Amino acid sequence: MSERKVLNKYYPPDFDPSKIPKLKLPKDRQYVVRLMAPFNMRCKTCGEYIYKGKKFNARKETVQNELYMGLPIFRFYIKCTRCLAEITFKTDPENTDYAMEHGATRNFQAEKLIEEEEKKIQKEREEEELNNPMKVLENRTRDSKMEMEVLENLQELKELNQRQAQVDFEGMIGLYRDLEQREKEREKEEDERDTRDMLERALVKRLRDSDSDPDEENSRTKPKRPSTDKPTDILTTDKPTDTQGPSGGVKKPKVESWERSVGTLGGGGALGSLVVRRKPVGDVVSKAGSTGPPAATYSHPVSTTVPPASPAKLFATQNGSSLSLVGAYSDSDDSE
Repeated sequence: MSERKVLNKYYPPDFDPSKIPKLKLPKDRQYVVRLMAPFNMRCKTCGEYIYKGKKFNARKETVQNELYMGLPIFRFYIKCTRCLAEITFKTDPENTDYAMEHGATRNFQAEKLIEEEEKKIQKEREEEELNNPMKVLENRTRDSKMEMEVLENLQELKELNQRQAQVDFEGMIGLYRDLEQREKEREKEEDERDTRDMLERALVKRLRDSDSDPDEENSRTKPKRPSTDKPTDILTTDKPTDTQGPSGGVKKPKVESWERSVGTLGGGGALGSLVVRRKPVGDVVSKAGSTGPPAATYSHPVSTTVPPASPAKLFATQNGSSLSLVGAYSDSDDSE
């Protein structure tokens, strides 16, 4: 049984490979290959970004008359994913990289530019040292000085690392925690002190207020003297006075029934100036010079001081107010 995948083929004894006809293919023949973008680029036509790793169906060709140490250089053609503009780049075996030709610009190639600049500077220095021995000495002196500075910096870094290695970080953390705890306690004490001061000030103010309160409470709790005046006593200002009777005892004046309800009209109250009272007989006899014993007569309380009447009261008196008639009626004999 023969194999399914044959690795070796049968060659007859009379096989002559020189008799096989060769195809004449052009040297710049292009092949379609599948590849990925070797670097980030941006299309010059539409500004579309093409990132590294983007897959394309590219056309590959061999660059004519360009070799690097016998190695051929290949060129690739791709199209922009947005505007379908053609972008080309080729291999760079010297730098083991790819070089952009046209259609796009390469991004993030700062490192490459720095490396190229360093190579350029190194090449120029070698050319100068080749023809100038003094330049070689200067460059060596500069290099040795720079090397010593680097060694000093390295030694400082080592010493710094050693000092940091001897530091007790746990002790530092504990010290910081203690300091933070003391700070919290101090703030708490300050808050308690402020609260205590506020309470003391409030207590002092309350004590001051309580010192002034007893006077007010005494004035409030002091029993008021009951007023014996009647609501109608505003009509009179003089209270009735007691008179002495003929037997030597105190005789209270007779109070009429109408005076119990409305008060006395002949006093020095609001209507006292409008009432004219008849003088008692006892007063008339004493003024006439009688030496006999005073007769037992009824003495009615008479106001000795008459307050000045207001213009309204005078007007009422001049026009014959009815109050004068009431006063005359109260002093009549029939009322007794």
